[in-house]
Amino acid sequence: MEHEGLSDNNQPKRGKSAFGSSVLCIIGCMFIFAPYWIRGAGHILSSLRASHTFHIAIDSYLSDISLPVTESLCTVTDDSQSLAAFFGKLDQLQEGDDSVINIIHLGDSHIQAGYYSGRVMRLLQQEFGNAGRGWIAPFKLSKVNEPCDYFISSSIKTWETGRAIQNDRKVPVGIGGIGIRTTASAVDMDVIIAPNNGAGYSFNKAILYRGEKATPLIPTTDMTETCLGTESLAPDLVADTFLLANLTDTLQLLSDHDKKMASNVYYGLNLTNGNAGVLYHSIGVNGSMFVNYTDPDYMRQLALLAPSLLIVSLGTNETFGRNFSCAEFGGQIRAFLSLVKEYLPETAIMLTTPAECYKSTWVKRKRVYIRNANTELAAKTIAEVAQEEGIACWDLFAATGGKDSHKNWFKNHLMGKDRIHFTREGYEMQGTLLFYALMRQYNAHHQSGKAL
Repeated sequence: MEHEGLSDNNQPKRGKSAFGSSVLCIIGCMFIFAPYWIRGAGHILSSLRASHTFHIAIDSYLSDISLPVTESLCTVTDDSQSLAAFFGKLDQLQEGDDSVINIIHLGDSHIQAGYYSGRVMRLLQQEFGNAGRGWIAPFKLSKVNEPCDYFISSSIKTWETGRAIQNDRKVPVGIGGIGIRTTASAVDMDVIIAPNNGAGYSFNKAILYRGEKATPLIPTTDMTETCLGTESLAPDLVADTFLLANLTDTLQLLSDHDKKMASNVYYGLNLTNGNAGVLYHSIGVNGSMFVNYTDPDYMRQLALLAPSLLIVSLGTNETFGRNFSCAEFGGQIRAFLSLVKEYLPETAIMLTTPAECYKSTWVKRKRVYIRNANTELAAKTIAEVAQEEGIACWDLFAATGGKDSHKNWFKNHLMGKDRIHFTREGYEMQGTLLFYALMRQYNAHHQSGKAL
């Protein structure tokens, strides 16, 4: 008798049956063990992601600095890892996520000039994507200096102005810390991105922030959608959104003839291009201090930009007070931070210290310049408050050379004639140093295994 299975006639038939049985067995096992396999696969994916880190090449940036820099001082202090969530969002951009990260750099005249914060903006967008120019304000119309990468003009010459530094404001201020008002019946405003300094900041979306009772301004450019604000987003503030048909470098705004108002107050615009990346809002007002921004109404406005990171560069103006007190200054910083944490609870905060500068005085009817020793005290106070509050801090005072560094900066033509402000090159160097320090912390964050 032939054994079943050894017969040539029976082999193919038995082979099909065995294959079918095997498939059924495998399928059955999949149903039984699937939860364990999926869980195991999840652990593997989690492990792979945890081992995957991002690294920004930063060493070359210090070669652009014309003064000797101590690399160990170019670092962000953040013992509580308060920047972790912000760094996680940068990771998402690195992974190709179609998102926009808002950063606000809030400060005084050092920021209003636009060179310091502008360099940080450019470098971050170079690494993580350019989502647009962000916040711009009508500084020239308020009779003060404007950043060099855009122009806002109007045929109206009778603008009244309000600034964050004023105790008794004739005009309310908006997100940019300023406001302009006219009683003219017909209002016009032209926005122009500077051809050279503003290269790369064409936009196809503009949000105009104005007072509740202000006449809406409508673009003459072809648009795909217009949405005029009807509800107050913050005290005396509404927003009109314009989606443009194409990217543009210019925007002409004319008053809506059907809606004439008696109090035409305007604050500024937010310009974007529809791309993923970093949107860096530079907000600075000449002469401003921590107390000038410590206002619940202002914080409500600032929160409208939904920043993932708030960089605060203040403290210089406080050091020129006759009776500067570290205790009083520290209290002012804490009061400001308390409001930030209340109205922007999801926002990471990083304080920066002021660089050293001079004070002018008169000796025998001759103006002389002496070291402003208070900036060193202010820098120490800012760093201490940041440590106590569990937020990040970058010590610009130390990074630029510390005590007596102002002599070197002035000697190398990096400070202005007033020995308080810096030249364009000086500000751009500081911006490079801030970017370097922030990215150095970003790299260290991943190397320490805290990328998630």
